Amino acid sequence: MSAHTIFDNAPIGSIVAWSDGTPQPPARFNKKLSTWRSNNSRGRLTRKQGERGVGNIAVPACFTLHEADYGAGGVIAIRVHRTFSLDSKLHFTIVERPAIGSVRVFAGAGDHAELVYLATHEADAKEWLSRHGYPRAVLEEVTADEVGADVIEGRAAA
Repeated sequence: MSAHTIFDNAPIGSIVAWSDGTPQPPARFNKKLSTWRSNNSRGRLTRKQGERGVGNIAVPACFTLHEADYGAGGVIAIRVHRTFSLDSKLHFTIVERPAIGSVRVFAGAGDHAELVYLATHEADAKEWLSRHGYPRAVLEEVTADEVGADVIEGRAAA
């Protein structure tokens, strides 16, 4: 499916895969494999942003996926996020939708707020917040209307 379809239909917290359609090269080709992985991976949908203006420049609508965390000893040193414009030529797939009743933790309020954690329930979200300290955090429960009612590519979404 297209980037537009992801933007319109994937709920925040979904796992989304992207691909350029090329086959994976053999492991012995390190550089080719590294390039392939950058165009064929997956991540959790953390933000959707509509078209906006910055001065005289129009910035197109986009969405952001959290691809990976790197660190050691329980400390995250680097977070990898990928932002895709709606005119991306890559192919996208919704791999997994957030479970009904799970709770999203956003870093703040508003249309451009970023998902920082997807909790299994409200108590989990509050416990996570007590350890991670987002003072303006907003909790939002995932509803059946949002997850179960979507139809993608002519079939009911999982």
